[in-house]
Amino acid sequence: MQSSEKNNSTQFLGDQLQEVITLLDKQQLEKSLVQRGVGANHELVQAMLQNQHQARLQEKFALLHPADIAFILESLPLDQRQTAWAAIKTQHEGQVLLEVSDAVRQTLISGMEAEELATVAGKLNTDEIADLAADLPKRTMLKILRSLNSKERKHLNAILSYQESQVGALMDFGMITIRADLNLKAIVAYIRKLGKLPSHTDKLFVVDQYDKVQGILPLQRLLTHLPSQQVADVMVTDFVWFQVDQEAAEAARAFERYDLISAPVIDKEGKLQGRLCVDNILDFIREKTNEDLLIQAGVGEEEDLFSSVWKSARNRWGWLLINIGTAFASTRIIGVFEDIILQLVALASLMPIIAAMGGNTGNQTSMLIIRSLALGQITPSNIHRLIKKELTLAVINGVFIGFIMGLLSLLLYRDIALSAVMATAMLINLLVAVVVGLGIPLLRHKFGKDPAVGTSVILTAVTDSMGFFIFLGLASLFLIK
Repeated sequence: MQSSEKNNSTQFLGDQLQEVITLLDKQQLEKSLVQRGVGANHELVQAMLQNQHQARLQEKFALLHPADIAFILESLPLDQRQTAWAAIKTQHEGQVLLEVSDAVRQTLISGMEAEELATVAGKLNTDEIADLAADLPKRTMLKILRSLNSKERKHLNAILSYQESQVGALMDFGMITIRADLNLKAIVAYIRKLGKLPSHTDKLFVVDQYDKVQGILPLQRLLTHLPSQQVADVMVTDFVWFQVDQEAAEAARAFERYDLISAPVIDKEGKLQGRLCVDNILDFIREKTNEDLLIQAGVGEEEDLFSSVWKSARNRWGWLLINIGTAFASTRIIGVFEDIILQLVALASLMPIIAAMGGNTGNQTSMLIIRSLALGQITPSNIHRLIKKELTLAVINGVFIGFIMGLLSLLLYRDIALSAVMATAMLINLLVAVVVGLGIPLLRHKFGKDPAVGTSVILTAVTDSMGFFIFLGLASLFLIK
């Protein structure tokens, strides 16, 4: 790939996807033409064409990065995806499986034999195998475990013992450890002997005889200090480290705050267990972001774009059924005030505005709270100030927006009482929206639940129902005689 093409990655990926689709369409067309033909060598011709097309696809994929291949596979319908997957050489399959989404990975793995999966996974590092473990059949995992040496098996079991949200599940073991009593010349000679540095190596980890981390030696210091100096004299003792059971979200914030590339991972005794690298952190952030977006949209789990209609339907039914219930509740509130609406038709045109403004205000508040919780900015010491500030802001916004809506209602309908009801209902519903927008994520977080799950759906239901109830209730008290 040329550097200019890399710079415009979106266009490049689109072009590569289109080229693969063209090859697959051509393959399907020629296959259908051969099947219609009649001849003694029918099967031979079909096999030759199949081999030619597979060779072209293999040449195409050989030039692409595994992440680019993953994008193409995710963008293909199931039948074409399987054809393209068959053209990817075994040595690249493992890296591609790591790059594709969980849903697409399942469709690829479902068509592979246990022996083939074990062979593919056997070419990966232990931390990479751990990433695939949840999607691999038990039979395949047993084969993989038997193929590993004792050290690799220990590393794999260590990673799998932690939850996905913990640092230990994201660590790898590609670090270089050194002793503090060595000089820099010896360290340089050792690295030259290795011949290759692990990826994302920006520092070496200094440990004692018990594997307790004493400091770090940045490569910059290794290269800029005299070779005769000892590691103990130039190493950094004030460094960022993480514990294996620490939340990965906290580590992600630290990587962003301190511009880290790698950092040591230790246990409670301070012993080095592995390292955490920026690539794993970026993958964690991307997956978490995608998951949150799907949850907010009411999709329970990651969904393959081209999965079966039945599977996609089941994946979306949960929150849709909840929406039906909340929408039905809103209509019942309107039904209670049906006679009032018939007497004053203007209410029917104004009440959706109350509900919409409440929903928008509540979403603003809830998104702010969810983001702040994710960043760890909300603590027991500042939560009361935050609630007070948001409620004060709700009153100010309610008075301001209520005044504007009351004025517009007065201009439209020339009814002072209706305008007053409109302004008052707007103020009260904005207060309700802020209370709900604050309460749902904070309560879910307090009880150890994901604050993003269901917030949008519940918030919309409450602001719609309460908006109708407040507006029509005030109208029945002050407008209808």
